[in-house]
Amino acid sequence: MAKIKIGVIGAGSVAWSSKLIHDLLHMPTLYGSKVYLMDINEERLRLLKGFAERYMSEIGGNYEFITTTDRLEAIRDADIVINTAMYGGHQYYEEMRRISEKHGYYRGVNSTEWNMVSDYHTIWGYYQWKLAMDIAGETEEYAPNAWLIQLANPVFELTTLIARETKARVIGLCHGHMGYREIAHTIGLDPDKVDFEAIGFNHVIWLTRFRYNGEDAYPLIDKWIEEKAEKYWQEWRKTQVNPFDIQMSPAAVDMYRRYGLFPVGDTVRGGTWMYHWNLETKKYWFGPTGGPDSEIGWEIYLTHGEAWLEELEEALKNNSPLAPMFPKGLTGETIVPLINSLIHDEPGTYQVNVLNMGAIEGLPDNIAVEIPATVDGKGVKRPQGLRLPGRIMKLVLWPRMLRAEMAIEGFLEGGFQVLIDWLMLDPRTKNEKQAEQAWQEILAMPRNEEMKKHYR
Repeated sequence: MAKIKIGVIGAGSVAWSSKLIHDLLHMPTLYGSKVYLMDINEERLRLLKGFAERYMSEIGGNYEFITTTDRLEAIRDADIVINTAMYGGHQYYEEMRRISEKHGYYRGVNSTEWNMVSDYHTIWGYYQWKLAMDIAGETEEYAPNAWLIQLANPVFELTTLIARETKARVIGLCHGHMGYREIAHTIGLDPDKVDFEAIGFNHVIWLTRFRYNGEDAYPLIDKWIEEKAEKYWQEWRKTQVNPFDIQMSPAAVDMYRRYGLFPVGDTVRGGTWMYHWNLETKKYWFGPTGGPDSEIGWEIYLTHGEAWLEELEEALKNNSPLAPMFPKGLTGETIVPLINSLIHDEPGTYQVNVLNMGAIEGLPDNIAVEIPATVDGKGVKRPQGLRLPGRIMKLVLWPRMLRAEMAIEGFLEGGFQVLIDWLMLDPRTKNEKQAEQAWQEILAMPRNEEMKKHYR
């Protein structure tokens, strides 16, 4: 057993942290470790501490769970630092979204081509980025040998920024690539028997390999589209209740037809404005909920998060068994197995976000890509020379990279002009005055004083 220190920053996201604790308790090779759960919300920490100790006594395990509001206490001398923190909470960003829509920017000035995900905060994420850089800087100074696991969005931009600007050993993680399992299941294949590869940028990954029993299974996707998709969508439009149920949506199939490879996971939530122009458009492509990033779908997501919190609180209050709330084994999240590989020098293949360094041809070395890679005690061993079709490179990844670089430039250098330039590329912008007025009101929010100074 390795007795290590794991610092979890932003542990107050109970839905995610409870899964992390569950997986740790199912990883005996990490027993004896100290897990520091850090958040500024003391009530959430109290709930999480009660859950961790109750659940450990219920199913077994050997960890010391320590809660703290002191970030440095969690980071200092850690072996693993996990950043899952979101500055300000959802309501802060919802207020900026509301102001944006008043000025004609449906779903917010942050929503752009290939980045429509509601909590993927780029151009308006100044405080989120500052928080991530503070955590990375403190990790570099107080835990120089630690691995920093970047889970908080935007994983693409923040992994790129941290790797460029600090010496922190950063790996970005996301579970969106697991969408390949839904593809397999829908077309009648056993997901456990699928050999797949999905590469690109975080939330913009494409199925470059899809094999079943040693054979190319893409023809099975084509056959499903030709013979079964319309009937599937007819039923789906009547029964969809989960806004995230979009992996095999008309939008996904249309992207496949346009770009030549099937989009995986959160990639389906992106695309151009043709899928997102208004709620009616979203409903056509993503079902009756409009997908997870419509005003309907996002409200369902936020409400579900609160319901989970209440369910957990009720279970603790009534001394109800916690095990039935979770799977019997690991949840399928990769973070705990990845930590085990890093600590025990046991090689494993994981979907990671790291600087490219030759992994995908046609992209700069200093941009973070999402790829399958071998991870062990020495770190990440990237494959080399991976390729994507020219249509995806030129029409998808390069435009998405441009947006990332604009946001990074704005964060590092400041200035109001970058905010205006951001919106002058947006088809919703009718004139420069509209863009100026939207940003002026967003920056005038009481919580945005520092952000306003940065972008003056």
